[in-house]
Amino acid sequence: MENSNAQKIIKNLQAEVIANGFNNDTLIPELKKLREFALLEEKPVLVKALRLAYEHIESNNDFLVQIPSDEPIEDELATETTNTNTESFNYFMSLMLDLNNKHNIADLKDYNTQFQEF
Repeated sequence: MENSNAQKIIKNLQAEVIANGFNNDTLIPELKKLREFALLEEKPVLVKALRLAYEHIESNNDFLVQIPSDEPIEDELATETTNTNTESFNYFMSLMLDLNNKHNIADLKDYNTQFQEF
């Protein structure tokens, strides 16, 4: 996101989750604010990702989707992941800081798919 206020919110949310874990009362309103910035910047993938993220957190009281894999999964053993919900959330948030990177957009789309399949 290009807006400096949106970038500040992203960084504050990352610090908040690291320090205090997932608190719906804090996270959800801030994610909704970020979604408004994404709407203004006309970033449809991000708008959808933010909506799905706060709905997911609201429903599960946690961030339960995994960081998208760089490698294609060839067998069932490869589906075991070791990243935590905090790591996944922080990675998800960091993708928003550079939306000109095509890999970040691809990972956001992957998160959207995971949210919808959850």
